Amino acid sequence: MSLELYREVYEESIRDPEGFWSRVASELSWYRKWDVTLDSSNPPFYRWFVGGELNVTENCLDRHVKEGRGGRTALIWCGSNGETKRLTYSELLEEVRRFSAALRELGVRKGDRVTIYMPMVPEAMVAMLSVARIGAVHSVVFSGFGVGALAERIRDSGSRLVVTADGMFRRGKVIELKRVVDEAAELAGTVESVVVLRRVGLDRTPMREGRDHWYHELVQRQTPGSSSDPERVRSEDPLFILYTSGTTGRPKGVVHLHGPYTVWACAHNKWLFGWGESDVFFSTPDIGWINGHSYSTYGPLLNGVTVLWYEDAPDHPHPGIWWEIVERFRVSSMWVAPTAVRLLMRYGDEVPKRYDLSSLRLIVSAGEILGVEAWRWLKRNVAREREDCHVIETWGQTENSGFIAAPLGFGIAGGIRYKQGSVGLPYPGIKIRILSDSGEPLGPGERGNVVIEPPVPPAFMYSVWGDPERYVKAYWSRFEGLYLTGDYGYVDEEGYVYILGRVDDVVKVAGHRLAPADVENAVARHPAVAEAAVVSVPDPVRGEVLAVFATLRKGHEVDPRQLEEEVREIVRKEVGPVAVIGAVYLVDRLPRTRTGKIMRRVLRAVLTGSQPGDLSTLEDEASVEEIRAAVESLKRSLQAGGGG
Repeated sequence: MSLELYREVYEESIRDPEGFWSRVASELSWYRKWDVTLDSSNPPFYRWFVGGELNVTENCLDRHVKEGRGGRTALIWCGSNGETKRLTYSELLEEVRRFSAALRELGVRKGDRVTIYMPMVPEAMVAMLSVARIGAVHSVVFSGFGVGALAERIRDSGSRLVVTADGMFRRGKVIELKRVVDEAAELAGTVESVVVLRRVGLDRTPMREGRDHWYHELVQRQTPGSSSDPERVRSEDPLFILYTSGTTGRPKGVVHLHGPYTVWACAHNKWLFGWGESDVFFSTPDIGWINGHSYSTYGPLLNGVTVLWYEDAPDHPHPGIWWEIVERFRVSSMWVAPTAVRLLMRYGDEVPKRYDLSSLRLIVSAGEILGVEAWRWLKRNVAREREDCHVIETWGQTENSGFIAAPLGFGIAGGIRYKQGSVGLPYPGIKIRILSDSGEPLGPGERGNVVIEPPVPPAFMYSVWGDPERYVKAYWSRFEGLYLTGDYGYVDEEGYVYILGRVDDVVKVAGHRLAPADVENAVARHPAVAEAAVVSVPDPVRGEVLAVFATLRKGHEVDPRQLEEEVREIVRKEVGPVAVIGAVYLVDRLPRTRTGKIMRRVLRAVLTGSQPGDLSTLEDEASVEEIRAAVESLKRSLQAGGGG
């Protein structure tokens, strides 16, 4: 029955997209209703709810307070040092009113760009909402980025103001942020004002007179309610710029528009999570990437739910901190990144079992491929095999603001069957096709390029900031008239979507195309392996072979040669003899973007001796040196042993 209901809703969204999305959008508060639901006159620049006026913060905050929900908790915040803070919807609204007034005092106006470079503290949420409230455009930059990456994003967006903190806590260390901002501002050349939150209490935070302002001083001198009314913003005006993670080269400034994003963020969260009044949603993604926008901030607040943030790493100060938080605050649903799950897997099965996790009803994975072993680990050790606790994998991208395929049903259809390894069914309004490299349509089960037919729904980016030609070239030129996701996968006979990795990461061995996910899932079946990344490298005899980089679970010691043979045997059995492994490299960490995606091009570059390209989004530069060391170590070992 639930699948039938989904089909009915989905087919309506494809048959009559304007009528469907008009009804969905009508559930929100608008100052002025739109004149045109969808303007398709200038493809691929699709505009939704044209002529409508609204403000996302009116829908996130004011609406709930007016409807009597002001006393409900909006945010529970857990700090690195054990401190906690709660803000109700009324309290959060007052914080946003004050800081938005402060921004206006500093001269920020509608359409101006503001860069936010902050740790996961309540003031970061306040900053995002305050920028949106006055009709300005925020560009949130992950607080782990260095000077060059930050300067590039400030300069590209033309930001006149930066909101930051004196520093942040990470794994027991203090990282200075203000000094990074100072250097980046000099390089960017556009910054007129810097607002600084006193977070870690550094004694000698450099403050430039006339340019730099303490956050608390600005807020304290604002009178309650002064200059705090939300700006009436056109639906087609930009809400934020968010730079892509850079796995494919120079980051792009993805632009999301105010009206379409608000409608999508509200609706797709409601459809998947189906939150109730008492739910507590533990959202773990940093606000510096799209999932932090859609699931740590806008999505939960638009739905009036309580969202919980944790400031630090998932294994600090101890490997059970996430599960301790779930137990303490009776979390009902949570968002997890696959990379974090694999990190926690390395500490063993017993850690989550020490905590009472019976409040959990839904665990959602997104960001990259979760993999079979990680899914099973969550189901066995966190969900405890309970039928009323679901573990699901989803698919979304920075360019389309969140989930575009998921096991829909917790809100729309009451529970649709989850298929292990699948990211679920396409969300309403999204028509997925699979094409060969030559553009031929492929049938159920056939693997190829994942593309989406226009018109794209409100979820999708509008353009690339300052470079619309790049938007057309990157997303609409490969297959004319179709949106290229850049992902490789297939759709089964029931319409379930399977994402197997980025097209650029697909490996070719002996003329056969292999998805990294297939090989990596097989490698992860080895009991000592926590995680694996696979790339192809040239081979003088076989053309190309596979190179496997693997991390080990905590407490496992292995003989590298024996592990390599066992991995070869598992892959030969699971994937087939065509998956020829040239070498297995053991490392403590894999090179990742700040969003947790493995940068396979870095692995290939180290193996082939080529340049790795843009590394501004790399989480830990030391991981590259570790990869190099592992490669050189194996070479020396083979040479000493006479291997080849």
